[in-house]
Amino acid sequence: MSWKPWHNLRFRLVAWYSLLAGLSLAISEGFLYFELRRALLDQVDRALQVSAIQALKNLDDEVDRLEFDPRKDAPVLASLLNEAGVEIYLLDPKGELIESFGNSLALAKAERLQPGFSTVDTPAGRWRIYLQEVPMRNRRPGGWLKVARSLRPVDSTLADLLRRHLVAVPLLLGMVGLGGFIMASRALTPIAQITEMTRRIRLSGDLTQRIGDATSTDDELTRLALLFDGMLDSLQRTFEQQERFMADASHELRTPLTTLRGLVQVSLHQPRDQDTYEETLRTIDLEVERLIRLSSDLLLLSRLEQQAQDLSLEPVDLSDLLAAIALQIQPLADLQKLTLFTHIDPDLRILGSPDHLIRLFINLLDNAVKHTPAQGHIGLGATLQADRVQVTVSDTGVGISPQHLPHLFERFYRVEKSRSRAWGALDWAWPSPRKSLNAIRV
Repeated sequence: MSWKPWHNLRFRLVAWYSLLAGLSLAISEGFLYFELRRALLDQVDRALQVSAIQALKNLDDEVDRLEFDPRKDAPVLASLLNEAGVEIYLLDPKGELIESFGNSLALAKAERLQPGFSTVDTPAGRWRIYLQEVPMRNRRPGGWLKVARSLRPVDSTLADLLRRHLVAVPLLLGMVGLGGFIMASRALTPIAQITEMTRRIRLSGDLTQRIGDATSTDDELTRLALLFDGMLDSLQRTFEQQERFMADASHELRTPLTTLRGLVQVSLHQPRDQDTYEETLRTIDLEVERLIRLSSDLLLLSRLEQQAQDLSLEPVDLSDLLAAIALQIQPLADLQKLTLFTHIDPDLRILGSPDHLIRLFINLLDNAVKHTPAQGHIGLGATLQADRVQVTVSDTGVGISPQHLPHLFERFYRVEKSRSRAWGALDWAWPSPRKSLNAIRV
């Protein structure tokens, strides 16, 4: 696949940065150029006006013709004007040349007699012209005064400025592009590190690596890396739970399947009487029923985990439900020589799923019965607290170590058989419908 520069983020950033910088430079330099041009022309125009005023003062007002007064300092004025690059032409009312201080014959005749400023092109270059009408005075007739100044110094200055800009702007753009490339590279370095770390995680499958270790900044990219790390933490926990679930589910299924296989093999290899076959079939029926129940529980867990099964919530009298569950557990407690205490407030009503609530509390009490030594005590309580109903199941078993408590709601999680506290409830957390726990509200 050919490399396309526009598909590269660093190239696009540098290109846009250079383009914006180039437009900014062009606008600023263009504004500077035209402002300087305007200022230089204004300076020339003011000089022409001053020269015109001085020339009008040198006209002879005592004769009947239009001319400069030879008694005044006309030669000196002409010399000064020539040094300043200014030429003066005195014209009659028709525009014919009468007298002049200058050498540009192309400016001697006025093409149009209209007062004001104008710019003309001649073989000698561009000239700025100021034409002013000379009024009649006494016997002196009227006419026109033309003052001209060459724009060669102005054009030379502007051309030199333009050449400087043509050289400076590309250099500035090159520096801007280089600086933009360095800045973009530094800004995108954490993204490249994140991409590389993500690629390594994808190839190796090692979810213990974290992207946050590859970034050293404290900005939006760091927060992005932290979000990725949080997602990796969640994925790692999910995969670990799935692996544990598969291992534990396989273990739970292996026991009844091994029993069934052993019974079948024994029955096939050795002749038995009818009573033995019937006993074997009854045992097989119990194991099959256990498998069906385990499969149903796994299917229920899968549906609850995927939220594919909508819980049908209905008003439940929790007081009556817990009392009925206590009556159901009482024979098991008596068989294990345990004392079952109940303290259930009356008229505790909630919205919940009766089937899931029954499964939940029977599992809890069944675990309490299994793991409480003889002559022990089991407690079942339910009280109303603010806007919640609190249900408590306690026993005098050996308890669960504190390090295992955060994992009690993980599916098929197992702890050591030895306990570390005096009161406990669960030895292994059979998957309880946690959605039912969330439903225990008034």
